[in-house]
Amino acid sequence: MAITAAQVNELRKKTGAGMMDCKKALVEADGDMEQAIDILRKKGQKIAAKRGDNEAKEGLVFAEATADGKAGVLLALNCETDFVAKNDDFRAFVESIVKIAVENLPASIEELKGLKYDEKLTIDEKIVEQIGVIGEKLDLSKYEVVRTENVVAYNHPGNQLATLVGLNKSGDTAADAGKQVAMQVAAMNPIALNKDGVDENTIQREIEVGKELAIQEGKPADMAEKIAQGRLAKFFKENTLLSQPFVRDNKLTVEQFLNQSESGLTVTDFKRVALS
Repeated sequence: MAITAAQVNELRKKTGAGMMDCKKALVEADGDMEQAIDILRKKGQKIAAKRGDNEAKEGLVFAEATADGKAGVLLALNCETDFVAKNDDFRAFVESIVKIAVENLPASIEELKGLKYDEKLTIDEKIVEQIGVIGEKLDLSKYEVVRTENVVAYNHPGNQLATLVGLNKSGDTAADAGKQVAMQVAAMNPIALNKDGVDENTIQREIEVGKELAIQEGKPADMAEKIAQGRLAKFFKENTLLSQPFVRDNKLTVEQFLNQSESGLTVTDFKRVALS
C-alpha cells in the first residue's frame, strides 16, 4: 500500500515522531493509523528499556499557579542532554504536562503520571512514547503541589529552577511580596519554613557538629553544649525561610519584610525544585 505524505503528516502531528519514523510505522502497519501509533509506542518502550540505566540530569522545571491563585504545581521532566532540553518540542511537551497538572491538581507524582494525557494515553504512557520519538531517557522526577489562600509561582530564567510560595493573604500587595519571597527561596534554598519545621535528625546532627567544633577549638567540654546551641540558633537563622535575612534588605528578616509589606502577611508553605 502506498503511504501518502498526508498520512505521514497526520501521524507526525499525533505523535511528534520524525517523518521517517512515521513513514516506517505506517508502512509496517499497512497504512493503519492506530496500529502505526502503537508501533511507535512500542518503539518507545524498547528504547526506555535500553536506556533505563542512563543518567537523565538535564531537562526543564516549571511552576504555575491556578487562575484563581489558590493552588500551584511544580514539576521537573528530565532528559539526558542539553540539546533535547533546549528543543522547542520538548519544552512544549513539558508545558502540556504542567497544564494537565494545573487543571487536575493531583496530590502525588504517581497520581500525575496516571492522569489522561489524551484520549488514549496516560501521562506516563505518553512519556514512554516520547522516549521513542526523542531517543533519550525521560523521567518525570519531581512534582509538588501547594494549596492555600494565595500561591505565587516563580520560574528562574532557563527553567532549571522554580519555586512555589503559599501565603495566608491575597491581593496585589501580597502577590508582589510573595514574588520576592519566591525569588528568595530560589536563591537561598531554605530547608524549612521556621525552626519548628526542621527535622530532629538535622537538629541533633548540627548540635553534635557544634560540640565537636567547640572541642577542636580548645573550648572546655562543659561549655561545648552551650556553644553548640548558639551555633544551632545561627543555623536556624541562615537556613529557615522566615528567619533568613531578606536578600533585598538584609537588615530585615523575611518574616519582618512580609509583615512590613502587609500586617500579618506570612508564608504558610513553599516548594523548590532544581535540576542537580
